[in-house]
Amino acid sequence: MTVVVDGENDLMARRAVLDDPSLRGTRFTRELCRATDSWLADLWSSAVGEQKISKRCALVALGGYGRGELAPFSDLDVVLLHDGVKNIDEIASKIWYPIWDAGVKLGHSVGTVKQLLDIAKSELDTATALLSSRHVAGDEDLTRELLDSATRVWKTSKDRLPEMMKRVRSRQAEHGEVAFLLEPNLKEGYGGLRDIHALLWAEAAGVEISRSDRASLDAGRDVLMSLRVALHRHAGRAVEVLHLEDQDAVAAACGYPNADALAAALSNAGRSVSWVGDEVWARVSATGVKSEPDRLLAPGVILRHGEVHLDDDVDPASDPSLLLRVAASAARQRTRIDRPTLDRLAQSSPAMTTPWPVGAVDDLVGLLLTGHDAIPVLESLDQRGLWVKILPEWAPNRSRPQRNAYHRFTVDRHLWEATANASDLAHRVARPDLLVLGALFHDIGKGYPGDHTDVGVELVARIGPRIGLSPDDVVVVQTMVQHHLTLADAATRRDLGDPATAKFVADAVKSPLVLDLLHALTEADSLATGTSAWGSWKAELVAELVTRTHSVLGGGDVDEIQWRLFPDAEVLAMMATGEIRVATSPEAVTVVSPDRPGTFSRVAGVMALHGLGVLGAQAHSDEQGMAASRFSVQVPAHGPIEWDPIVKNLERALRGELAIEARLTERALTYKRRRRSAGALASPRVTFFDEASSNATVIEVRAPDELGVLHRITKAMAEVGLDIRHATVQTIGDEVVDSFYVRTASGTKLVDAFHRSEVERAILHILTPSPAR
Repeated sequence: MTVVVDGENDLMARRAVLDDPSLRGTRFTRELCRATDSWLADLWSSAVGEQKISKRCALVALGGYGRGELAPFSDLDVVLLHDGVKNIDEIASKIWYPIWDAGVKLGHSVGTVKQLLDIAKSELDTATALLSSRHVAGDEDLTRELLDSATRVWKTSKDRLPEMMKRVRSRQAEHGEVAFLLEPNLKEGYGGLRDIHALLWAEAAGVEISRSDRASLDAGRDVLMSLRVALHRHAGRAVEVLHLEDQDAVAAACGYPNADALAAALSNAGRSVSWVGDEVWARVSATGVKSEPDRLLAPGVILRHGEVHLDDDVDPASDPSLLLRVAASAARQRTRIDRPTLDRLAQSSPAMTTPWPVGAVDDLVGLLLTGHDAIPVLESLDQRGLWVKILPEWAPNRSRPQRNAYHRFTVDRHLWEATANASDLAHRVARPDLLVLGALFHDIGKGYPGDHTDVGVELVARIGPRIGLSPDDVVVVQTMVQHHLTLADAATRRDLGDPATAKFVADAVKSPLVLDLLHALTEADSLATGTSAWGSWKAELVAELVTRTHSVLGGGDVDEIQWRLFPDAEVLAMMATGEIRVATSPEAVTVVSPDRPGTFSRVAGVMALHGLGVLGAQAHSDEQGMAASRFSVQVPAHGPIEWDPIVKNLERALRGELAIEARLTERALTYKRRRRSAGALASPRVTFFDEASSNATVIEVRAPDELGVLHRITKAMAEVGLDIRHATVQTIGDEVVDSFYVRTASGTKLVDAFHRSEVERAILHILTPSPAR
């Protein structure tokens, strides 16, 4: 006869829910809570069955379990409630241990109603957890007493709402916005599940939430919970950040056609939750604040109770540009447009006429030049469908994800962030209006089929005249869109010491005005892209390129101007010794050695062994058979580079005494890198550019970023007789983009077709994955 341990059938039923792929989202959480309730109730019955209990006790679910929101790997938060039971610890042990034995994480406590309320009065987390109390087993009246008392205490605690709002804002700032981040935190992010919980706690304190807003919160919770359940299942553990590499699997599990559809649904859910939250917390902030007299901000636009209102006599239908004046006023005041005003504008504002009313483009520019203060205003317009009345071409970019680890925002938010960054740089350019418009439109083509730059240029040709730009200004903005990547690409992938580089940029921009606008846009765009897209090294390179290009545009002879002279006098002196020498600075290492094939790859290999990222390199050789190379490196976040062990290994490598390949293989096996890109990585590609330099061939190599990849590429080049004169290295997400200025062994460009094909074959072969790598 099979003996069934107490609770085992209910535990098996709980596991069946966890293993049932047909259960999704809130249906899953309800079923899991129901099965968990049955299991714990059975454990309760077993624990108290043989006990003589003269007083009341109950098992109560708290937190997410109390709300009925258990995800697959959520903790079980429970309290064993009693009113003076003497052997309560014995009962607790009989309940807790089977839960632990089942491998379920448990948050547990034991206490009386008074004890729990005393803790709740001083600890916000306990206070909010008790608001989600739900009866599981035992005396229901005791559970009801706890919930009623906790709610009463919560409502009468005047300082709790400001304290909670402060925590909400801190958490949102830490985790970022669910609606716009490409890898959002579903639980803790701005617009995530924790925001919904906080709003419900605010409602329990007496803050009114309308029926429509409550419906928005419920709909947002359904989307967020569905994704969270699928993410837990896919990851096999409690994970709250939806990383790019998980999105395809989560999308399939939730029934979305693809990850882009998932991202759009998540963005809309996050926006709805944030929208409700911002309005509720604005009302909480205004509570008790002395009201100032109404102040006129613009014709028909007034500041009332700290928010921007439309005058009651104003008819939005009669003035299409009123919408922009309202928005600009709100951004300048760093405040919100009140809900009724937004509703009036949404119901009555017409689409902008073609062409726009006189002065409307100035209102748009004025709004954009308020910088980051404009972003919440733009978001409120977008939430009510008003932004597309201003720019209908915007619609395909709304909530559109950028499926790579290089970007951190959706397309629409990236454009707003870049525009806000550009406004901070407006003092550097002669035409701030064109700078912010160029920033707003630089990626607008991403929502459309085809090359986003080409499409963007075509869209500006349509938008510019409509909003009131002159033909010359339209051309300037088109040029900014067309070449918004040119400065960054040329600065990080080309030899700035080669006159052809500055001449190429000058031919593209054609005027100092456009060059300065692109300089500012490059910085603004990079800062909006992600933390790895802009830094002192890139800023230096771009600034140097701009200086050289200004010289060309001004009629100077770039061939006569020297920047970053290499080798300098110090390096020439090192070469004159005829010995292996290594010199270091905080951000670079200079290596001098006999000129032999493979020197570049050996240095790159040592850098990889020590975990240093190479940013660029310059090389020189003399007639005495000595070669010098200077490698610029990325300084680690943890502090200055400890050069001594690196220098020793460089000297060993240059003497042929270091097993670089073996050591790289060992390091690769020890430090497995985690892929962050969505989907499969692109295959390695090799591209040759003959016109990028007057005296060298430029080879651009794109490949997955792996340990020692620069070492392997340059080793392959040495094998086929190439001499590397200059190199730049850039990592974009999980891909490296390395550019090499090379010459053949005879000092000429690489023009022979057979030799070129062999170079490509050697590089692609060395980049082909093998079991050892």
